[in-house]
Amino acid sequence: MAEKNPFVSSEVEKRASTHSEPRFSTALEANGVRIDWTREEIRALFNLPFTDLLFRAATVHRTHHAPDQVQLCTLLSIKTGGCPEDCGYCSQSKHASSGVKATKLMDPRAVLQMAAQAKDAGSQRFCMGAAWRNPKDRDMPAIVEMVKGVRTMGLETCMTLGMLTPSQAEQLAEAGLDYYNHNIDSSPEYYERAITTRTMADRLDTLANVRGAGINVCSGGIVGMGETREDRVGFIHTLATLERHPESVPVNALVPVKGTVLGDMLADTPMSKIDDIEFVRTVAVARITMPLSMVRLSAGRESMSEPTQALCFLAGANSIFTGDKLLTAPNAGDNADAALFAKLGLKAAPSVSAEGHVQ
Repeated sequence: MAEKNPFVSSEVEKRASTHSEPRFSTALEANGVRIDWTREEIRALFNLPFTDLLFRAATVHRTHHAPDQVQLCTLLSIKTGGCPEDCGYCSQSKHASSGVKATKLMDPRAVLQMAAQAKDAGSQRFCMGAAWRNPKDRDMPAIVEMVKGVRTMGLETCMTLGMLTPSQAEQLAEAGLDYYNHNIDSSPEYYERAITTRTMADRLDTLANVRGAGINVCSGGIVGMGETREDRVGFIHTLATLERHPESVPVNALVPVKGTVLGDMLADTPMSKIDDIEFVRTVAVARITMPLSMVRLSAGRESMSEPTQALCFLAGANSIFTGDKLLTAPNAGDNADAALFAKLGLKAAPSVSAEGHVQ
C-alpha cells in the first residue's frame, strides 16, 4: 500500500480522485458582473489551493484591467480626532487614549496646497477624510470648495466624512465629487464587536444615499481585527451582492494603535497581524467577485513585505496610497514605493482629468 504523502491534504486527494471542482467561474465565463454571489461560493473561493485562487484572480484582473498599472492615491486628514464614534480600531475616536489631538476643519486653501503637492508627487487621486460621525450643514460650503478646487487640478476626488443625508450627498455630487468612501468594516456578524455607536444598516443607508446622488461608491473593510475567515467571507459577500458593486474597494490590514480597544486587545498576540497569505486571499476573492472595481491596498501596507505586496498586485490589487501617513497611521513612503515598482515592472496608472481625459 502506498504511503500517504504528508504534503498533500485529504481535500486535495479527494478533488484529484473525483476530477471535479465547485463551479465559481460564471462571472469570468460571462465576462460580466454578478451580484448573486452566495456565501457558499465565496467560502469555496477562500478555500481553494492558493495557486488556483491566484490564477483565477489574476485572470479576472487581466480581463478587465491593465495588470502593470497601479493608481496612486493620497489621503489627507482634513479634520483630525475627537470623533464621537467608538470604532475600536480608530485612534481618532474620542473614546481612545491614543494621544491624537482633535483639530478643526482645515481651511480649503491649505487643503488645495496639499493636493497640489500630492499631484506633483505623482498622485492621480486625492482623498479627504474628516473624523466626524457626520458633517454638519455649516461645514458643507467649505467641503464643496475643497472638492471643486481639487477637481480643477485634474485629480480624481474622494471624500470620507461619515454618514451622509441625501441632501448632503446631492451637494457633493453637484460639486463634482467622484467617489465617496464609507467602509462597512467587516461582516454583519462581527461588526458590533468593533463598533457599537453606528450600525451596519447606518452604513448601508449612507452608501444608498451616495449611489442615489450619482457618486461612485468606495467601500471596503479592515481585516486582522480578530475576525475569522467566515467573517471575511461575510464582508465580501455584503459588498459583492449590493445592487451595484462599489467602484472602489479598499482592503485594510489593521494597524494596532496603543490606546484603542482593538490595538490594546490584539497587541503582542498572534492575532495582531493577519497572516500574509490570508490577506492575499482576501484581495484575490475581492477581485474575483467584484471584477470591475478598483481594489485598493490601504492601511497596513507599511508593515507588509515586498513579496506580500507583489502577491497582492498579482491577485488583483490595482491602487495604493502613497506618502508617509494615512490619516494618523504610518504608511510606506514614496521612495519605498518607487523602488518596489521598479523591481516589479509596475507603473503609475495614467492620470485622468476632471473631464475624463487621460493626461
